Amino acid sequence: MELILDILYIYVTVYSLYFLALAIRNLNDKPFKIEKRYAQYAEKDNLAVIIYARNNKLTLENLIKELKMQDYPVDNFRVFVILDNCSDNSEQLFVNEPFVNLINIKNVGTVGKDQAISMLIERLSKDNTINAYVFVDADRSIPGNFLTTVNSALVHNSVLSGETLILTDNLGPVDKIKAAYQKYHMNFMRKARSLFGLAATADSGVFVIKKSIVDEVGSVDFKDINSELKYSMLLSKIKVPCTYNPNIQTYVDTANYEFRKPRLSARLELFKNCFTQIRAGNFTFAEHTFSLLNPNIWTVALIYAVIMKHSYRYYFFVDFRIVLLTFLILVGGFGISLINSKLRFREIILLCLYPVYSLCHIIKNLPPVRFARNKIAKREELPEGTEKLAIDVFVMNNAGRELPCQLEFISESGLAKIKFIYKNKKFVTGRHLRMIDALHEIRQKLADYGLILKICSCCKYFTSEADGSTNMLKGFCNSDYPSPSIKENRPTLIWNSCTEFEPAEVTNILEEISE
Repeated sequence: MELILDILYIYVTVYSLYFLALAIRNLNDKPFKIEKRYAQYAEKDNLAVIIYARNNKLTLENLIKELKMQDYPVDNFRVFVILDNCSDNSEQLFVNEPFVNLINIKNVGTVGKDQAISMLIERLSKDNTINAYVFVDADRSIPGNFLTTVNSALVHNSVLSGETLILTDNLGPVDKIKAAYQKYHMNFMRKARSLFGLAATADSGVFVIKKSIVDEVGSVDFKDINSELKYSMLLSKIKVPCTYNPNIQTYVDTANYEFRKPRLSARLELFKNCFTQIRAGNFTFAEHTFSLLNPNIWTVALIYAVIMKHSYRYYFFVDFRIVLLTFLILVGGFGISLINSKLRFREIILLCLYPVYSLCHIIKNLPPVRFARNKIAKREELPEGTEKLAIDVFVMNNAGRELPCQLEFISESGLAKIKFIYKNKKFVTGRHLRMIDALHEIRQKLADYGLILKICSCCKYFTSEADGSTNMLKGFCNSDYPSPSIKENRPTLIWNSCTEFEPAEVTNILEEISE
């Protein structure tokens, strides 16, 4: 037990000193200011701007306009837009548009960001005129000097990630806490590490990499946040670490932003694999590997509480006053870190609430608690004599973005109801005689929030089939997709969907119900 406490104290002491060093280093971000001031004088590289879009028509249109207004020479960059099975007619933006090189993926399903970008990278690999790739998500907005800033940052670094500025006007209380933490993490932790020359985690939302590096590695890895972390470790291993640069800024609306964080299990597994590959002469990779063990606030607080109590009452290899001093160093480091974190007073208050959110999140996901929640939910959803069908569907917001959700069609004692699930939010209709009536309630509820349910019964091409059943689950599709030569109506179900969806007027559903 004594040995374990010794190891834990050394661990938190090293972290406290590391935290204080970052806080002090972050006070002087003059190198970034100088780089930004003289960015326009750097020799101009040829950039390939790659935009991945999945039903982001409105924000994509704005992003293309912003790219056209860049202060970077138009002859030194090309724009490639990947439309991944979009159903919002995004391709209409680029009719007779020579500024954009369009890659429109249709009729093969949604291939995903990672595969779609890999396909384009393979096509561009033989183009020797490209110096670097600039990846930007279609839901982002950029300033007029974005490419100039990227080009300047590439002078000293081969791989870059940038700052994401979240517009927090419409965020709920919990998301505002997470947004405050995200801003603090970027303006302190990531920036300070960059000033020390330490590696950062890649962010596929805004990511820059020289073409020579991609050619060496083979491709990029943008499957999810865990794969992006793994890819970052690979870059550190080959001595071209990803570097965070706060001058490279993008803006994103709260409706389009998803707070992401690598799982603890994924970090520990990655640490185990990378630890055995640490070699002399590659300090960046070694430090990046050990940074995977960065503790959260509750881990540090718990360790300090246990050790201070033990060292105060019993013999410890260092005096209690030394333990208290290292704890105060950590607290002082936090205070110093706030000085140049660009947080407003309100955001500092929200940041101080982050440990409370973190604790609630930990408790919520403890195996016993999760088991109990699932057990309770199961009893609520499946009483005796209940039948349920779960369908994965999409809803579309005002910005044209598709949000994945789920519908559960529930038949209970001869009555019908539907549960709508989006992330952790749920809405259950009242009990209806017919399933189509419950679906209409869902549709009206979503419409109040500016959302459109993308299933056949909400499409203007859908016609109900009077088959004598109560629920009216069947119908016909009147679209000429996939070919105008197909004249007959094709049978479908109310929950089916396709890429040719077009929303119907609300009165259409009412007319169908009255038939």
